[in-house]
Amino acid sequence: MTAHATRPAPSRRTLLRAGGALGTVVLSAAAGALPAQAVGPRTRVYVLVVDGCRPDEVTPTLTPTLDALRRGGTWFPAARSLPVMETIPNHVMMMTGVRPDRSGVPANSVLDRGEGVVRDLDRPSDLRHPTLLERLAASGRTTGTVLSKRYLYGIFGTRATYRWEPEPLVPVTEHAPDAFTTDALVTMVDTVDPDLVFTNLGDVDRVGHGDLTGSTTLAAARTAALASTDARVGRFVTFLRESGRWESSVLVVLADHSMDWSVPTRVVSLAPVLGADPMLAGRVEVAQNGGADLLYWTGADRERAAAIARIRALAAAVPGVLETRLPAELRLGPEAGDVVAYCRAGWRFSDPQVVSNPIPGNHGHPASEPIPFLLAGGSPLVASGAVRSDPARTVDVAPTVGAVFGLPAPRGGYDGTSRL
Repeated sequence: MTAHATRPAPSRRTLLRAGGALGTVVLSAAAGALPAQAVGPRTRVYVLVVDGCRPDEVTPTLTPTLDALRRGGTWFPAARSLPVMETIPNHVMMMTGVRPDRSGVPANSVLDRGEGVVRDLDRPSDLRHPTLLERLAASGRTTGTVLSKRYLYGIFGTRATYRWEPEPLVPVTEHAPDAFTTDALVTMVDTVDPDLVFTNLGDVDRVGHGDLTGSTTLAAARTAALASTDARVGRFVTFLRESGRWESSVLVVLADHSMDWSVPTRVVSLAPVLGADPMLAGRVEVAQNGGADLLYWTGADRERAAAIARIRALAAAVPGVLETRLPAELRLGPEAGDVVAYCRAGWRFSDPQVVSNPIPGNHGHPASEPIPFLLAGGSPLVASGAVRSDPARTVDVAPTVGAVFGLPAPRGGYDGTSRL
């Protein structure tokens, strides 16, 4: 068996520089990481997340590469994101195979009780469960992350053997364009050839947050973003074929969530409603996540049960609210607060004020659950031309990848299921 790099101390790293199509690509490598192995028959896995893509957008005319991968591999038309929250927890589930109550990551934004502020979960310490990245490294394999969003790079930290820090970052969206992300992906595979690479392509999501409900210009922008991202995926597939890696590769291609759009008048703001109630005023905090609000009771514990009942009753009466749930019902863990509220399709949350969230395109609620999910590649592990009714989920990625490499389940088992 060919030797592979093992995981070194996370505080040490080496910078590798390689020429990409768009300029020099800088990779961070764990200290002691071995150089690339010769191209050969060993199995490689590439998880490609087309962030924010809807399953109905995978078509022969709009996204011909994704459609060809779907037709040539295994397609899961009933796939959904789970739970219906945000970008960070779904990416975490892909790499852990466990739900947020075990990983500690229930949403993008939460109330940090220790700091007393609402903040993004984007620190490596926020993720408490081991991921495929370090578990595969411990088994003698190498891993890589090519993540287009600043906060995704932040939460996965130094867990991978090789890492690309997203650059250049687009102002406001804080993501690297897909042209640079795929350039880094090809360069990483070409130069250091990890056994597993985890990639997020962010353009479709970032464009998707624009208003498609009344602007033909922005609708055209989303179409252009889908076509462009599809072409970037096509470039990577062509690279795998031309470099001799395709026949030993498994591609897991999916979205972390899809997208729903609202008109300016369909906004739900719960903070003013809860703040006007004598029992709740000054004792409820709201972490807004687009299609979902996490509501936290900060008053006395002895009043918690009554407060939760009051929060749910008031929230349910607000136009645009679909339902309220307890975090435990969704396996979200204590970080998700005391009540989770979802908005209806065509609506969005905006808290703490009505003007806080001006973005028409949102996700995190049931309307944005359906996602594309497919397995592709030339490996004999991939069934060709198959359509399966299995209810594939984002949490199924880790057990699927683990099965490819014969990796045992983590302590406590997976919450997902292998889809091989």
